[in-house]
Amino acid sequence: MIFDTHTHLNVKDFAGEEKEVIERAVASGVSEMAIVGFDKKTIQKACFLAKKFPNLYSIIGWHPTEAGSFQRKVEVWLINEMVSSKKVIACGEIGLDYHWMKDSKEMQEKVFRRQLAIARELKKPVVIHTRKATNDTYRILKDEGVPYSGVMHSFSDNVEWMKRFLDLGMLISLSGVVTFKKSEDVHKIAKKVPITKLLVETDAPYLTPVPFRGKRNEPGYARYVVEEIAKLRNISWKEVAKQTKENAHNLFKLGKYA
Repeated sequence: MIFDTHTHLNVKDFAGEEKEVIERAVASGVSEMAIVGFDKKTIQKACFLAKKFPNLYSIIGWHPTEAGSFQRKVEVWLINEMVSSKKVIACGEIGLDYHWMKDSKEMQEKVFRRQLAIARELKKPVVIHTRKATNDTYRILKDEGVPYSGVMHSFSDNVEWMKRFLDLGMLISLSGVVTFKKSEDVHKIAKKVPITKLLVETDAPYLTPVPFRGKRNEPGYARYVVEEIAKLRNISWKEVAKQTKENAHNLFKLGKYA
């Protein structure tokens, strides 16, 4: 009954193992997954996997570390991919990354704003990546607006920032970071975020939760994210699983929740 709303089953770490990884995830209680593409190769693979497996969806967008290659022909291709399949459920992951800084802040902002405009035109929610760029990410989202809502992917700021992004209409997604002993701000967020505004994710193969930290992450490990959030909120893991899946269905317009 768990929906892993952000996983990279489309990267080389899982090449040739996708079917087995999906089967393990389902056996762990992860019934649906969103495969996130961030450049041309991973977008193509995300769309392929979503078409091949009925319980997978794709989220596609140009990552901020790829901003310099976002040209007009890329934009046209990306739009065509978004409109050609009902299984493309959001635009992402898009945003700002001031850690790697492959391209200037100005270039990243230009590409970010353009993709927010595309999402608005196509009536898609957005999935936001922000690293060491919270102030600018907030400023741009506030300027542009998020009429079809969206997700703060693997959110790890503090409760005050959480409230500000919630006020913009965003949802908060928590990853395996919530299981890390020293992630005190994320623990506070897990306790305080309204449960109707919460999503869960793995970001596999990255951000592996305890007790597998240091190893390759998998979508099936979303179970540990759900269980940790439930522990912090003092409720059952099934309640967290059910509500976060319902939230995902509502956000991504996947029809009546079952």
